[in-house]
Amino acid sequence: MSGFSPGSEPFALARDCAAVMVPQGEDVVLPAGQVGYITQALGGSFTVYVEGNLFRIDGKDADALGKQPPEPIRLPKDAGDEDVERVVWQQLRTCFDPEIPVNIVDLGLVYDVSLDRRQDDHRAVYVKMTLTAPGCGMGDILVDDVRSKLEMIPTVDEADVDLVFDPPWNHSMMSDAAKLETGML
Repeated sequence: MSGFSPGSEPFALARDCAAVMVPQGEDVVLPAGQVGYITQALGGSFTVYVEGNLFRIDGKDADALGKQPPEPIRLPKDAGDEDVERVVWQQLRTCFDPEIPVNIVDLGLVYDVSLDRRQDDHRAVYVKMTLTAPGCGMGDILVDDVRSKLEMIPTVDEADVDLVFDPPWNHSMMSDAAKLETGML
C-alpha cells in the first residue's frame, strides 16, 4: 500500500493519540490536530496515512479520529465452551495486518485454537499462528492484537499466542474469499 487512495477518509486528531508505525512496529504518539487519511478501518482498529507514513490506531482510541469504539463483547451467563470458542473465532476474524485488508483467519495464519476450562469456570485460550513472512515487522503487534482481543471475551482470563513458522505460510492456506480479495484467485 502506497498511502491514501481516493476512497480514504480525511481526519484531524481530536487529541494526542497512541499509534504504531507500519510496518516497523514502533510506538509513537500522534499529536492533537494532526491531519491525515484513514485508509483502512477493519476489526476495530484503523490504519491511517500521515505525512507519507502508515500508522495503526487501536479501536479504544477511535474517539481521537471522531469514530465510535467497538462494542464490548457479550456472552450469555450460561455460555458453554462451544459458545466461547465461537466468540474466539469471531474475535480472531477482527485481527488484520494493517497492510492487508483480510483477517488472519482467512489469510490462513491461524493454525490451531484450543480452550482450557479452569475450576472457576474461567478459561485460557491457546492460539498457534504464523505470519505471511518470518521477518514481518508487525509480528509482535499482531500477536498483541490477538492476545488483547481474546482477553476481552468474558470468562477468558488468559490468551497464550504461540508464533510459529513451521509449516511456513503460503498462498494456498488462504480462503477463497481472501484470494479473491487480494487478487490471487
